[in-house]
Amino acid sequence: MSVYLHGLSTALPSHCLTQAEVRERAGVIFGGKYPQFDRLSKTFDTAGIEKRYSVVPIDWFSADHGWKDRNEAFIEGAKKLFVTAASAALDDAGWKSSDVDCVVTVTSTGIATPSLEAQVFSEMGFREDIMRVPVFGLGCAGGVSGLSTAQAVAAGRPNQKVLLVIVEACSLSFRADRLQKADIIATVLFGDGAAAACVSTDVPSNGKCVALGQGYQKMWPDTLDIMGWDVDEKGFGVVFDRSIPAFVTQEFADAAAGALKAAKLDHAHIDRYVCHPGGAKVVEAIEGALHLEQGSLDAERETLRNAGNMSAPTVMFVMKAVLDAGSTGQMMSCALGPGFTASFLPFYVSSQVA
Repeated sequence: MSVYLHGLSTALPSHCLTQAEVRERAGVIFGGKYPQFDRLSKTFDTAGIEKRYSVVPIDWFSADHGWKDRNEAFIEGAKKLFVTAASAALDDAGWKSSDVDCVVTVTSTGIATPSLEAQVFSEMGFREDIMRVPVFGLGCAGGVSGLSTAQAVAAGRPNQKVLLVIVEACSLSFRADRLQKADIIATVLFGDGAAAACVSTDVPSNGKCVALGQGYQKMWPDTLDIMGWDVDEKGFGVVFDRSIPAFVTQEFADAAAGALKAAKLDHAHIDRYVCHPGGAKVVEAIEGALHLEQGSLDAERETLRNAGNMSAPTVMFVMKAVLDAGSTGQMMSCALGPGFTASFLPFYVSSQVA
C-alpha cells in the first residue's frame, strides 16, 4: 500500500540567538569556572552555525534552573511550536484538523503527560476519536524514525489521514553546573524547532507527488554511551561522545547499504541523500562514508547554518528545502540517534502525480 506526503511544514520559536551572542554569553557563564572553555570555544567559529532559535530568551540561560522550571518552559514552548507546525502542515495538505484520524508526536527534550497532542487538543480542534501515538527518546533520529512510524501507521490504515508532529526544545538542557565538554559542544550546536507532515494512502490530487517507502533502522550493540541524556534533579544532561564523526566514517556506509538492500535499491539509484546535519564534522563524515562529492549536502549545511542542530526535526527542514528547490527522483533520508541507531526512509519524488 503506497503512502504519500500531502503536507510538510517547519517552525521556529521567536527568540533568535546569533552564534556570536551565544558564544559571548557562554564565555560569561563558563569562562571563570571551566579552565578548558577558552580552547573549546573555538568550536563556535568552526561549527558552521550562524544562528539558532530558542523557546526562551538568552537571559534565561544566566539563571539557575532545576527540573521543574525547565520542563514548564518545555511544555509552554513545545505547545506553541506544535500548533504552529501542525497548522501549517494541514494548510499545505488542504486538510482540516478534524480530518485527522491519527497524530504521531515525537519529542525527546521534555516530559508532558498528557502528551503534547492532548495538551493542544482543544486549540487544534482534533476529533474526540483521534488515535494518539506519542513517541519519546529517539533524539536526533526522531525525524526519520517519526516519519517512518507515520508511514507505517498510514499503510496499515488505508485512506486515513495521519499527522506527524516533531517538536524539540534542546536549548532548555543547557547545563553550567556539570562542567563537561559535552555541555560546551551542546551549547555550540543545539537549537529549538519543530516540523510536521501529513501522510495518507490517498493519492495527492495535484502538484508534486512524494511517495514514502518503508523505514529501516540499524542499532549497534554496546553503544548506549555514545548519545543520549543523563537525568538528575537539575534536568537532562547531554551525552554526546567525541567519537561520533569517526563512528560515522567507520560504520555508516554498511548501515546505508543495509537500508538500500531492504528497499531493493542500490547506491546508484539514489539521486539525493537527505541527511540529518548533526554538526559540520558529521556532515563531512557522511559525505565521505557515502562517497559523495564534498559539499554536495548543501541543504544540510544551510539548515545547520540558519537554525543549528534542532535534534529530531532538523532532517525535516532539510527535506523541505530539497523539495522546495524542485528536486525529483529517488531519495533516501537518514539520521543517527541514541541507541546508537541509524534510521533511514526511502522516498520518491515525481514532478507529476501518476
